[in-house]
Amino acid sequence: MSPLNQKLARDLWRMKGQAIAIAAVIATGVMLLVMMSGVVTSLSETKRAYYERNRLADIFAPVKRAPLHVIRDLAALPGISAAEGRVTGSALISLPGLALPLRASAVSLPDDGRPRLNEIHLTDGRRISRDNANEILLLESFAKAHGLTPGDHLSATMNGARRSFLIVGLAQSPEFLYSVAPGEMISDDSRFGVIWMSQTALSAAYDMQGAFNEAILSLGRSNNLADILDRIDRILDPYGGLGAYGLKDQTSNRFIAEEIKGMESSSRVVPPIFLAVAAFLLNIVISRMVQAEREQIGLIKAFGYTNWEVGGHYFKFVLVIAIGGALIGCLGGIALGRGMLTMYQAYYKFPILVFQLEPAAFVTAFATSILAASAGGLLVLRTVFALTPAVAMRPPAPADYSRTGRLGASLNRLLDQPSRMILRRLTRQPGRMLGSLAGISAGMALSVSMISLLAGFDKTMDLTFNVMDRSEVTVTFTHPLASRTIHELQSMPGILQVEPERSVAAVLRHGLNSYRGGITGLINDPSLKRAVARDLSPIPLGPQGIVLSKALAKTLDIVPGQSLTVDILEGRRPTLTIPVANIAESLIGSPAYMQLDALNRELKEPLRISTAYLRIDMKQKDRIFKQLKDRPYVAGVSLKSDARAALQKMMDTGAGSTRYVMLAIAAIITFGIVYNAARIAYAERLRDLASLRVMGFTRAEAAFVLLGELGVITLTALPLGSLLGYYLVYAMAEGFSTDLYQVPIIFSPASYGTAALAVLMAAAFSGWLVKRDIDRADLVSALKIRE
Repeated sequence: MSPLNQKLARDLWRMKGQAIAIAAVIATGVMLLVMMSGVVTSLSETKRAYYERNRLADIFAPVKRAPLHVIRDLAALPGISAAEGRVTGSALISLPGLALPLRASAVSLPDDGRPRLNEIHLTDGRRISRDNANEILLLESFAKAHGLTPGDHLSATMNGARRSFLIVGLAQSPEFLYSVAPGEMISDDSRFGVIWMSQTALSAAYDMQGAFNEAILSLGRSNNLADILDRIDRILDPYGGLGAYGLKDQTSNRFIAEEIKGMESSSRVVPPIFLAVAAFLLNIVISRMVQAEREQIGLIKAFGYTNWEVGGHYFKFVLVIAIGGALIGCLGGIALGRGMLTMYQAYYKFPILVFQLEPAAFVTAFATSILAASAGGLLVLRTVFALTPAVAMRPPAPADYSRTGRLGASLNRLLDQPSRMILRRLTRQPGRMLGSLAGISAGMALSVSMISLLAGFDKTMDLTFNVMDRSEVTVTFTHPLASRTIHELQSMPGILQVEPERSVAAVLRHGLNSYRGGITGLINDPSLKRAVARDLSPIPLGPQGIVLSKALAKTLDIVPGQSLTVDILEGRRPTLTIPVANIAESLIGSPAYMQLDALNRELKEPLRISTAYLRIDMKQKDRIFKQLKDRPYVAGVSLKSDARAALQKMMDTGAGSTRYVMLAIAAIITFGIVYNAARIAYAERLRDLASLRVMGFTRAEAAFVLLGELGVITLTALPLGSLLGYYLVYAMAEGFSTDLYQVPIIFSPASYGTAALAVLMAAAFSGWLVKRDIDRADLVSALKIRE
């Protein structure tokens, strides 16, 4: 081993605490990069393989009722490789001991149980028999949530008639990886199920003999999806077509695609922040190390080592820390990614989900960490090149404090000797003080942004269920009903308030931008379900115009005053041109609101409703649910408390769960930054501290000189870090938000106070570690160190 490499090993051992702290910062950035990249790759590849293996359709075309021979016309379209007609419908499942009816979708399978498209994955039991009309397959996640197994019986209401079924098997499907009831946004395995029946049996249940109400198609080599969708719509229009759409608009696929998109966005925003902090730390450490080793650098050069050899020595110091941190980060990213996938598999219904990581991800992680570390070290190496042996071996000129004037005299009267020493240290080397200040400010900013992010998720829950939706029960109807249904519900004992709503499926277009969603019609002055402005005040819905959610307005790139084109996908399917009247705050989904009467007027269907929001006497809820279950026009009943619990689960799993990981990482980085600042100051002032001890200062007084400097810097960094965190939280919230849910930006005193407390605790712990070193220091050895 060459002398410089021996020196490198000694330096790393001597500065092991700082090296480990910086390596930990690099490791966290690499770990997040590897974890996020691996999760995105794993989800994307598993989804692609599962879709292909089970032949998930590329196009879905709902229709009111079309004869089976129309499937031949659809299959003959250019670009279509396979087409199949099926029957679908809504159902209400009744379980013993459960008053609340549970929503389900009923889907037909060919009588032989082998569909050409949207093949199911049987997980338990057997397939249905064409000879037994009461046999069904049940969605596995729903069955597990209620302890149902093959051989059990299940009661369900279909098309107004209650029937009893025999569960012969449990299944999964690529069509229901994210299982959510039609019209809802939040998945809950216990509240929504899927029933598969034979084509003959389900056709009889919904009066669809010899017909279908949904066509599913797969594409060949053609990539002109818009043209194919238009051709399909023209064929199905005479039979009440409701608008064909591609896989990207299919509910389950859309949620998973948004989850992947959110993870990709986070991976572009978050890891670079941590790696930038690591680069900054390395810059501080190497710069102070070079200054502390001026004499050694001069001596090494005097022995004939070139600038490149000496610079390479310090650059190796950087690389060892960077590579060590990258290795730890890669291993940690793999372990964390596997844990994340376990959570994803429980939430999404993939049969198997294996963590995959492309070699390019490791290369990117190593290259990024080394480049970030190099950026922090290369700038300092200029100092090495500039030092000549004669200059390096001569100590720098001492600072001149003789010109402080009246200010210095005033401070001398106000401050004791240790305090004046702290002040002189801060003013003597302001560059170093600013470096430590910036590092601790960065730690404060990370803590502020992470805690604010947590507060944003909590605010999403509060605004969604306490401000925008103040109902207790939501009742969904099988089809738009006359408004007199509201009077029928109001007459039921225990129902205190009823508020109607009309929801229609629609495609909203503005310029080249489009969004397949719907329009929600609300009464003039709603109190249970409201559109609210940014200040949370209710937005009045006038007879003209439409109110878009903030996320939807951003997607369509439209502002109030501009006109929106709306293709209604129900009834007569008119195309409307409606001005945008206002922008509403929305955190879940991308809704659009109109006045109920105005919406019905545009549809030429007056006095129609599709949903009712209720406020009830919770003591009578079981009787109310039983009465609603017996109504043939009721498609679903849901409790807001159940929806809130499901949303909390969604926020705590998937991409949302990474905020807890990042909060822990931010705490570790904050400690690393503060600890580095304390260790560097200790290394630089070891001789001064030993001199103070010899002069009669106690251990506590000597420690005060060093730790007082750290305290001043930490307290000064708190407001600066708060200001930086104010802007950093915007980037964090943008990274976690998707088209389906948005994270609000919350600035609460509690968030800043908690972040400040975390930084102060990190500073206190770091100070305790350094004070322990001060107490253990060898005074004789320390005094031998030359200035």
